[in-house]
Amino acid sequence: MSLHIGVLTSGGDCPGLNAAIRGLGRTARTQYGMRVTGFLNGFRGIALGQTVELDDQMLSGILTDGGTILGTSRDKPHRMNIGGKVTDMTDAIVDNYHKLHLDILVCIGGGGTQKNAKRLMDAGLKVITLPKTIDKDIGMTDSTFGFDTALQIATEAIDRLHSTATSHERIIVLEVMGHRAGWLALEAGIAGGADVILLPEIPYDPKKVAESIRNRTMSGKRFSIVAVAEGAMALEDAKVVEALLKEKEAADSKKERAAVSAKLEKFHEEHVGHTIRLTRQLEELTGQETRLTILGHLQRGGTPSAHDRVFATWLGARCARAIHEGESGVMLAQQGSELKLVPLKDVAGNKNLVPPDHPFIRTGRAVGVSFGD
Repeated sequence: MSLHIGVLTSGGDCPGLNAAIRGLGRTARTQYGMRVTGFLNGFRGIALGQTVELDDQMLSGILTDGGTILGTSRDKPHRMNIGGKVTDMTDAIVDNYHKLHLDILVCIGGGGTQKNAKRLMDAGLKVITLPKTIDKDIGMTDSTFGFDTALQIATEAIDRLHSTATSHERIIVLEVMGHRAGWLALEAGIAGGADVILLPEIPYDPKKVAESIRNRTMSGKRFSIVAVAEGAMALEDAKVVEALLKEKEAADSKKERAAVSAKLEKFHEEHVGHTIRLTRQLEELTGQETRLTILGHLQRGGTPSAHDRVFATWLGARCARAIHEGESGVMLAQQGSELKLVPLKDVAGNKNLVPPDHPFIRTGRAVGVSFGD
């Protein structure tokens, strides 16, 4: 009897999702005779029974397309807005899994998806996950598909900003994605020759950033490029977050922890505009005209790079084989030149952050990049 696979894409869209769906679907169908059902709009689709059959026609011609043919959402199984009311839909998902006679559910997504997939695993379902995110911040894997495409886009943006920065003798601040992890800003910054790179992992001092720019000016260089991860923080902000985290850890009750979590959430909401403040600070501190560019969702859209197409296809095909071999409760992770099956319990909540002594950090410092510390 052939196996029946369910598959969904969850969280933010990113280049390579369709390549992964295609790699999984084609391999599962042609190599192992499996049936593949897709769920629309992430976990909401399996909760509400919104399905589409992933046959040859559905899987044809999608390799080069950005986004996801299944649609996506940030809905969580245990906190889903149904008719204006936040509802725990875990039981509904479990029921639909069994009603459709699924043998396993494949969840393709980032860090949040890994945690949500584990919740379903704890609820008794067989699940397997694939790592996608342009932030490259999922633990236990060296890389994630979507990152390479976003890196190319961010690097090209820096390349283009060099010409306008040079022409007008300006400071150009470029904000790229990366809420907790700074891989995208770091690698794009080095690839594009940014003069300052600011990361979430290294709190910065605006005065030191300004000083490094003034030193460039004194040496005859009349422009500067500052690459900033959206989650980068000034020293004062980082101290606030650190204090709140300690307060949360010391809280005696669930209610107290929830209150501190609310404070943290509010802080992060207000922190969203920090690059606007940084741009103004740098203009005031250096006396040099300063402009801000925020790439935003441009980094997640469009045709996936050749690397992301190959990587996502590899993950999808290997996932089909893992299912054929009876594996579940794991994520497919790249470790070195191999794909390994790592326990989902070890992945969920595990972040891949930039170590302060990472070789790329040392390389940046060696070529004169300021990290604002």
